[in-house]
Amino acid sequence: MGALRWGALLTALLLAGCTSTRAPAPVSDRTGAPAPAVKPAAPAAPAAKPAPAGIAREPDARPEFYTIKRGDTLYSIALDHGLDYRELAEWNAIDNPNVIRVGQQLRLRAPAATAVATPLKPAPAVQGKPVTGTPLPAASAPAAAEGVKTQPKGVKLPYSEQALAQLATPAVSAPAVVAPTVKPPAVAPAPKPEPKPEARADDKSAAIDDDDEKIDWGWPSGGKVLSTFNESTNLKGIGIAGKAGQPVLASAPGRVLYAGDGIRGYGKLVIVKHNKVFLSVYAHNSQILVKEGQNVVKGQKIAEMGNSDADQVKLHFEIRRFGKPVDPLKLLPPERG
Repeated sequence: MGALRWGALLTALLLAGCTSTRAPAPVSDRTGAPAPAVKPAAPAAPAAKPAPAGIAREPDARPEFYTIKRGDTLYSIALDHGLDYRELAEWNAIDNPNVIRVGQQLRLRAPAATAVATPLKPAPAVQGKPVTGTPLPAASAPAAAEGVKTQPKGVKLPYSEQALAQLATPAVSAPAVVAPTVKPPAVAPAPKPEPKPEARADDKSAAIDDDDEKIDWGWPSGGKVLSTFNESTNLKGIGIAGKAGQPVLASAPGRVLYAGDGIRGYGKLVIVKHNKVFLSVYAHNSQILVKEGQNVVKGQKIAEMGNSDADQVKLHFEIRRFGKPVDPLKLLPPERG
């Protein structure tokens, strides 16, 4: 019986070992290298603001002359060509900017500075040096003509062999000594001054600087956009609604080119020239707060919104490139600061 119990116990132990589940042995790194650090995921970058669409960079196509038409003023002509009316008056010798006549031709570019050629000084006259040497003896009598015998003179001599031999010997006349003619050295004529080419105004042919195209524009005022640019319907800018007295701000730094009401349809107007390419226009103001020639910075209050020469309170805003209106919405930022 004892042998049977021990056999049954051994069988039970063998069956238990076959049915048990063993866990996998742990794997350890024996190289000693530290485990790589896990970097946290970088936060997603904010979406970039869309840039203004911009405008085509067309070359300066302004003409050199303009013929005045009915309804033109010197101020409107200057605005349409991106010029300072004072310079326009100076180039055309106009004393009073308010007095121009129909059919008059205006120069739209600075007149060429005609260079005056400096006359060259004539070369000093070169006098011939006197001939050096032994002077010729002065002739006591005029030289005899060639071939005319001067000896012997007609004298009577007593007959002798000596006289006969003298008569047989032909008389030789001494050649006339003629002093050499000394010609003075030729003097080269003084060179004629060559006229210098006229200095032409190079503002048309000069390449447009990229910095002049890159202007950080800002909105001139807050408010709803009432009208947008449309070249075909002669809408040269945008209309911005607002309240009377609302601030009108300079859209970019520059110099006040015009401040007044001399252009029909714009009311009280401010024009700011930013560089040789761009200028901006602010119309229908109730008050103008800057003067011509004054430098302004971006965001500076230059006027107050009004309804001068308009049917409602609003700001008419234009951007002009070489005097030609372009769409302001393509240059202004999409968000108003």
